[in-house]
Amino acid sequence: MSEDHTADAADTAGAGPDAVDGAGAAAAGAGAAVAGTRTHEGDHARRAGRRPVTSRPEIEHIALELFSERGFDTTTVDDIAHAAGIGRRTFFRYYASKNDVPWGAFDEQLLRMRSVFAGLPPDLPVMAAVRAAVLDFNDVTPEEQPWHRRRLRLILETPTLQAHSTLRYASWRQVVAEYVAGRLGLPDTALVPQTVGHASLGVALAAYEHWLLVDGTDLRDLLDEVFRALEAGLVVAGDAG
Repeated sequence: MSEDHTADAADTAGAGPDAVDGAGAAAAGAGAAVAGTRTHEGDHARRAGRRPVTSRPEIEHIALELFSERGFDTTTVDDIAHAAGIGRRTFFRYYASKNDVPWGAFDEQLLRMRSVFAGLPPDLPVMAAVRAAVLDFNDVTPEEQPWHRRRLRLILETPTLQAHSTLRYASWRQVVAEYVAGRLGLPDTALVPQTVGHASLGVALAAYEHWLLVDGTDLRDLLDEVFRALEAGLVVAGDAG
């Protein structure tokens, strides 16, 4: 840690714009480049003496605080690195760009989702299996719930994140579509598996938005409710039609 942190400190001291050198610049995107490092006296006083952090959750919590305080667009990579006591080099070990921070360990979570699908009983109805995997995907510890709420609000309500989110949504849908295709003996590009992927994402997003809107609701309960409704063909309770 000491050698990395020394290198990070030197890297931070010479940091310029937020765009990453080389291949990282392409990942970050031209719109993510913001020049300069700003100093905020109040933030410096509050964070003075904070030990350097290198774990992904700690960096994300610090970044989410900054996004809430200053706004996503006006918070730079250098701001996050400074507040966390790390250099840009450490930041970019974890994230290709600032846009990836709200998504956390999303790629790892998709791998876990695939593993959950693979471990489900083969005789479990397809949509019940999708519901089980989605509930597992959204299994968040109580202490992480407030941070998860911040993540979802940022992802769903920040216009500059929408293009990036579209790519993430597509990856999530594809995991669902591949499972459904395997169960039905169809290619994952077939209409029905792709439709289930899109429908699953749609009802999940509806649950997320409701959770953010209505205080006191439980996200897993909301997801369970909407996926059970999807299993039943989205029949509205009491509908006799």
